[in-house]
Amino acid sequence: MCAILVHKSNMPPTLTRPQKTERMVARVSLEDKEIIAQAAAIVGQSVGSFILSEARKAAVQTLETRQRIVLNTEQSRRLVDVLLAPARPATERMKRALKRYRESVESDVNA
Repeated sequence: MCAILVHKSNMPPTLTRPQKTERMVARVSLEDKEIIAQAAAIVGQSVGSFILSEARKAAVQTLETRQRIVLNTEQSRRLVDVLLAPARPATERMKRALKRYRESVESDVNA
């Protein structure tokens, strides 16, 4: 048994190509520009297409690794056990913290 928690973002599907209306600008060193141009040429893309493609891959990978929690079998079982366990009574420290919170924060929840 393995649990995977995934946060789905509101990113548009990749099947359709949305109209490109936004612009991004970056200043780079001559060395970076030459390296990027060479890599783009090797894969047969324009520099702009290459940069966009690689930046998007990196962004998607970053989002996936930061927004997903992958648990092994032991971790998954422990999580389920904790979630299903009866609630422990609040400690005095927790009660004091809750009282201070309610006195210092205005909220329309439980008003």
